[in-house]
Amino acid sequence: MTKGVITEEMVRDYRQSLIDEEKSEATVQKYLHDLKIFLNFAGGKPVNKELMIRYKDFLLKKYLVTSINSMLAGVNGFLKFSGWYDCVVKTIKSQKGLFRKEERELSREEYDQLLAAAKAAGKTRLWHILQTICSTGIRVSELQFITVEAVRTGYADINLKGKNQRIILPQKLIALLNDYARKNGILKGSIFITRGGKPVDRSNLYHEIQKLCEMAGVARSKGFPHNFRHLFACIYYEQEKNLANLADILGHSNLNTTRIYVRCGWKKQVRILDEMDLVAA
Repeated sequence: MTKGVITEEMVRDYRQSLIDEEKSEATVQKYLHDLKIFLNFAGGKPVNKELMIRYKDFLLKKYLVTSINSMLAGVNGFLKFSGWYDCVVKTIKSQKGLFRKEERELSREEYDQLLAAAKAAGKTRLWHILQTICSTGIRVSELQFITVEAVRTGYADINLKGKNQRIILPQKLIALLNDYARKNGILKGSIFITRGGKPVDRSNLYHEIQKLCEMAGVARSKGFPHNFRHLFACIYYEQEKNLANLADILGHSNLNTTRIYVRCGWKKQVRILDEMDLVAA
């Protein structure tokens, strides 16, 4: 059944609904951006299932499956919000990759290189931030909860998107952050803030890490904030081999999500198989 033409007012109402659902600002912008791509494709035509199927075919010719499913999420969300359920299209089923991409997998050695480069360049705040993320497994959005008070108690209580989680701070990190806060005159509240007093922005941190990668001789494809959370997960799992505990630490409600974090790269898998030595010479 053909529906109406999507209007600016409908888009504004959808945006407000996402905010009311307490979606993050990044998610809101992502959904609206993906909806805009669909609107450009539709060219002012009324929406119906046929148009949505053609849009899905259009995406298949231009993007990877993971990107397509992500882009459809925003559009399908709008269709459901508008009550146009019969126009919703299914996402594309695909087998998840068995290995992490080597060009994105950050090693412990590369992490150490980045820390050394940050310290040599006098990038003290960045040096502390990378160690905070990598030694606790927190997200960049959770850095704001690493406060002077949290350092004093030895744990941080994170409250985001209706979820509450307590993160333990390693003793060495506590000592580092205490020293950093004292030297920078930070007496209370979040330790990592901008000059304007706001929490460190993911975008700014990304650009800082990208520049640091060039200085350290580490591939830029590995230089994104979330990769340090992945490294924490890999090292923790290699040491403890306990997926359930790791899921609790990372704040995952689904173990399948945690499995993605500890998926090893192709070269490492080859090495493990070779070391098993189950082929007779």
